[in-house]
Order: sequence, then structure tokens, then C-alpha cells
Amino acid sequence: MDYSNLFVCLMGIGTVFLGLVCLVFLVMAMSAICRKTKAADTVPAAAAPVSAQPQADHSKKPELMAAIAAAIAEDMGTDISAVRIVSIKKL
Repeated sequence: MDYSNLFVCLMGIGTVFLGLVCLVFLVMAMSAICRKTKAADTVPAAAAPVSAQPQADHSKKPELMAAIAAAIAEDMGTDISAVRIVSIKKL
């Protein structure tokens, strides 16, 4: 059984197109389900008082500091002993 090149090409394109259409509908369905569950889960919360200064978190793990220092030293191309971290701020 010998299929023509045009038939094979159209079957391939049609299969891909049908798969993409199915994927679009699945994503739309999941989006609708997520929106419904998110709306049901949200409970209005009382506004928490905001302090004038953000509290400093002094519980930084030494592993985090070591990982940041190692990344900076690698980027700079220097030894890790040449890197001194004074403070870490979340951006």
C-alpha cells in the first residue's frame, strides 16, 4: 500500500492541528476549574496593621549565605574567601 506524499503531509498537519485544538480546550477547562476553586477558597481577611519599619530577619541560614557567597565568587571568578556578604535584601 503506497500513500501519496500529499496525503501523508495532510494527515500529519491535521493530526497536529487536532491535538492543538484539544490542548486549547483542556487549558480553558482547567482555567475555569482553577478560577472556581480559587473563588471558593478566598475568605476576606482583616487588614493587618503594617509596621513603619520592616522587621529584619536575623534567622538567615548559614547554608543560604554560603550558597550566595559561592555564586558570587563563581560569577566574579575569585576565591570564596575573597567574598564578604554584609547584608541580604529581598528584591
